[in-house]
Amino acid sequence: MNTFRHGIHPKAQKFFAADRSIRIMPPPATVYIPVAQHLGKPAVPLVNPGDCVRRGQKIAAAAGAVSADIFASVSGCVKAVEDRATLTGKCRHIVIENDYKYDTVSFAALDNPSRQDILSRVADCGIVGMGGAGFPTVVKLDHKTSVDTFIINGAECEPYLTCDYRVMLEKADEFLDGALLLAEATGVRHATIALEANKKDAADLISAKIASGKLNAEVVVVKTKYPQGAEKQLIYAVSGRKVPPGKLPASVGCIVSNVQTAYAAHLAVRKGQPLYERCMTVSGDGIAEPANLNVAVGTLYSDVIEFCGGAKDDTVKLISGGPMMGITAASADISVTKTTSGLLLMTAESAFVGAPGPCINCAKCAKACPMRLMPMYIDGCILHGDVQGAIKYGAKNCIECGCCAYVCPAKRPLVQSIRLAKKKIKEAGK
Repeated sequence: MNTFRHGIHPKAQKFFAADRSIRIMPPPATVYIPVAQHLGKPAVPLVNPGDCVRRGQKIAAAAGAVSADIFASVSGCVKAVEDRATLTGKCRHIVIENDYKYDTVSFAALDNPSRQDILSRVADCGIVGMGGAGFPTVVKLDHKTSVDTFIINGAECEPYLTCDYRVMLEKADEFLDGALLLAEATGVRHATIALEANKKDAADLISAKIASGKLNAEVVVVKTKYPQGAEKQLIYAVSGRKVPPGKLPASVGCIVSNVQTAYAAHLAVRKGQPLYERCMTVSGDGIAEPANLNVAVGTLYSDVIEFCGGAKDDTVKLISGGPMMGITAASADISVTKTTSGLLLMTAESAFVGAPGPCINCAKCAKACPMRLMPMYIDGCILHGDVQGAIKYGAKNCIECGCCAYVCPAKRPLVQSIRLAKKKIKEAGK
């Protein structure tokens, strides 16, 4: 079966939410919308305190080519434009008091769009990669190189997360339409939809839709393994092509997009709806009612947790995203963004909260690494301030998948060490 070399097989833990249909979470009384929800420069606020806004109204403008517009997820009054905490620091947030009228503005629907129409609409609606990185989608689609393969990443290999799976099951027609719109925008006009083998029902459903509609798409089933959904690993599994270090997928003729990015493209083109809401998974043994939710951007994690019945008393960790590549949140006073795929609440039984031990030189991290790096050496180098050594052992090529930390018997924070190494390398201008 199609796959890549190395990797790991963590417990899937999909059972918490896989069978739970998508629910619509009503927007809360106040939303806190960050202007940095994408890779690149933060958007520039267009509104001031006291302004009245409509749902779908542009409230922050992209700051350059690698940026994205931001839209109001509710109608109401702007209470503040202020700095607030995010997962990785602080940024400006536009605080809107919900008037519960949901007065909405949208673009005109497009029935027979050209490639340029799709590219323009994707940009105008602020669509970014919704699998985690948040790269502005129009920049990826409007490539300058020769591309012959367009892949939709339906692997969803992170444990616990099931929101993409539910979108494929419940919104199959809309998702497929969005996938073909994105394929058209790349100039490829054919979509390859890659799903892990543990999503057979979704693969069968989508294959049947493709066959019945004679759509220019195909389903490729790949092995259930982590990180099968990592961009470079998925490209190798599907096409056999290797993306060179420091290069983008387009360098080997491939473009990869996410399930929910495709669904957002459908909404943008066919309904004129900007990206101001998304489906996310709320899971783990620390949440009362696991769920897959359609949530307004700017909703606080605390509101999401309350909607799902609250956290259990023995919850010790809150993770934004999946357990492998997600980021531990210091508090629940942080906003859902375009890239928030999940919110995990973990008890001490399922989350490690102890102190790491010293490296025992077992090399398990190297054996698991899908990029064939030596994480233990990068960790050692950066702890001793050896930036050049970290470069030598490939810190810049790390995809931060977390395989190394998962298999480490000493529970060393290897991913954090490599992130620090990347930061030090950047500061050194190397």
